[in-house]
Amino acid sequence: MKFLFFIGIAGITLFEILNVFFIMPMPGSQSINSIELAFFLYTNRWIFRFGFLILSVAGAYHTFVFNKLIFFFALAISITTFYVLNFVMAADAMFYQPKSLLLVEAKSNKIPLDRLIIGVNIEGESKAYPISLIGYHHQVRDKVGDKEVMVTYCTVCRTGRVFEPKVNGKLEVFRLVGMDHFNAMFEDKTTKSWWRQANGEALIGPLKGTLLPEIQAQQMSLAMWLKLYPNSKIMQPDPEFKENYDSTGKYETGKSKKELTGTDSLSWKRKSWVVGIEIAHKSVAIDWNRLKKERIIQLDLANKPILLVLANDDRSFFAFERPNKQSSFVFKGNKLFENNQVYNLKGQALSSNLALKPIAAHQEFWHSWETFHPNTTKY
Repeated sequence: MKFLFFIGIAGITLFEILNVFFIMPMPGSQSINSIELAFFLYTNRWIFRFGFLILSVAGAYHTFVFNKLIFFFALAISITTFYVLNFVMAADAMFYQPKSLLLVEAKSNKIPLDRLIIGVNIEGESKAYPISLIGYHHQVRDKVGDKEVMVTYCTVCRTGRVFEPKVNGKLEVFRLVGMDHFNAMFEDKTTKSWWRQANGEALIGPLKGTLLPEIQAQQMSLAMWLKLYPNSKIMQPDPEFKENYDSTGKYETGKSKKELTGTDSLSWKRKSWVVGIEIAHKSVAIDWNRLKKERIIQLDLANKPILLVLANDDRSFFAFERPNKQSSFVFKGNKLFENNQVYNLKGQALSSNLALKPIAAHQEFWHSWETFHPNTTKY
């Protein structure tokens, strides 16, 4: 009967390792298409655990009598593995949502003005969420204007997205469950489906293929955001997680040397920066180095004329739909010039009621944009 104990101990130990391996950034785990297997293991985890536990219990007495030292050693390894993988290395045990969400006006703000933020403006209400904070939390729940919002960020993909956390018209609760192809995944409380942070799509589970409504947001420096939206409120650090935040700004500026979050300075490498734009299932990735050099890029995407500009701070970028394919803009002094019209970075004409239509654009690591937009055009 001793073999039952060892089969049970080995089985549960191996299972716990595999259960975490496929949804955490372990060597090789994020380069394979394993979402179905990962979901199967995770969904049926208690069946596996109880099955191996029964085997262990069935052979425990005989193993204990045979050799107490081996018995306790094997048991200790199994218990330690279970604890570390489920209470230390689990995604929602490593990253927590804010315990207290504090947003203040500019006069009370403590966030340095050169830090990057994800900004949201809905029905005249504006709020800024610093990447240094949401990069740790991964998601922040709030309300802007009349909408509930879920502000998300994945530092391994450099993806900031804002969604309306509604499923089938009802507000839903999400928790960080792990990652797939290096992108954060959330699990909804009701159906236990897994959702991709980069585009709000349910990857697997009862709601597979469903998309969360995305809310247009912008990434820029806090200084630039406050110039455009001076009455905005700014998220402040939660004192309980002070030690977890990025206080140096190395990640934001591309100076981080960490394997998962570092930046490639050359173009079109895995961790090179691009600005991705998607229209009508057509997408383009614009090289960040090229954007820094040219400042304004004008092209057509899905039969729509668009433009992308990089502000003088080298951090804030803006995308708009051009009036027509013949229109050509000049960008100077953080203003857009076209014929007799001058536009600010909100896309508003300074001397008329004309306005350019903003387009969603996202700064992202090239490996991430390419993975989730495999047919993208490179620019």
